[in-house]
Amino acid sequence: MFLRQIQTAAPIDKSINSAAVLGRLTIDLGAIAANHDVLSRQVGPECKLAGVVKANSYGIGMDKAAPVLFGRGSRRFFVATPEEALTLRRILPLAEIAVLGGGLPEAADEYIAHQIEPVLNSLHDIALWRDGARRSGKILPAIIHLDTGMNRLGLSESEAAMLIQDPALVRGLDVILVMSHFACADEKYHPLTQSQYERFSLFARHFPRAQKSLANSSGIFRHSDYHFDLVRPGMAIYGLNPTPETSNPMHPVVALDARILQTRTLKKGESIGYSATHIFTSPALTATVALGYADGFHRANGGKARLYWRGIPCPVVGRVSMDLVTVDLSHLKDSLPQPGDWLEVLGPHQSADQLAKSADTIGYEVLTNLGARYQRIYRDAV
Repeated sequence: MFLRQIQTAAPIDKSINSAAVLGRLTIDLGAIAANHDVLSRQVGPECKLAGVVKANSYGIGMDKAAPVLFGRGSRRFFVATPEEALTLRRILPLAEIAVLGGGLPEAADEYIAHQIEPVLNSLHDIALWRDGARRSGKILPAIIHLDTGMNRLGLSESEAAMLIQDPALVRGLDVILVMSHFACADEKYHPLTQSQYERFSLFARHFPRAQKSLANSSGIFRHSDYHFDLVRPGMAIYGLNPTPETSNPMHPVVALDARILQTRTLKKGESIGYSATHIFTSPALTATVALGYADGFHRANGGKARLYWRGIPCPVVGRVSMDLVTVDLSHLKDSLPQPGDWLEVLGPHQSADQLAKSADTIGYEVLTNLGARYQRIYRDAV
């Protein structure tokens, strides 16, 4: 079997009384459904939306998000690894599942047994999948990925030329989809986006019976020509902004609150946290919060990010440690927070994209690093 043998510790018991919970992650499945609808309207009825649910649906929870997308009409789903594909097959027995990571030799038989399709990223991948077809005695569906400028995965220009010149290379396979992936669609006027579209169009015309797919979340909003038959939104489904130069057209999916463990008064000249990186120039009131880099709150947020108390920003001071972060409350005048109160990490006043800027990263990284210690609260889609 291609699945790794993984030994895991006993799961954290989340049944403890809610009064003892230190981190609260609220996920709005209705917002995922609404985002699917926003994107469906953007591409129109002739184009379908695939569900990109790799990395546990960007940290949201594949077991919760994938059924919502299926319920809104998505039938094609993309994951990154064979393990993710088998997990998704158990969740959605009727879904069409493709593995972006391609055709591992040891995975072919299980792919066939579970009706999972590898995205074929090279002539070598194609040959492996043809071998699987011969062994199974079946004509297998094939998804061919052309590299048009990302230079990570996909057929190279020379491999694409060989495939066009020799159709026998896919004999025994039914090419159902050809695809590529934008590198810079999040930058509105980046010239590579149009160049990739043109390269992809030239290649795709050699497969007239196959569906075509190019656009990711940002590509959906850049030009209708990029839509083809199938789009593959990921981050936009989960509430991140696909058009960074404008306000976010998507609905927020995630809210995160962390609990205050202690408040304390510091004197002028005192420091806080590891390495004493922050020294107070005047007396201060601080809160120590149950939130750290073990929970996905990046260490780079130290001295940069803000948490919110009733809509008022409270700056992070000192280093972020594994389980704790400290914030300055000195500027608060009325209704000071107390131990046991909650501070907003993500929510109405701070999106994942905004928090990401504090750590010089992207919203994807914020979502996919959401820790396992939070109490997860799922609000059902209507």
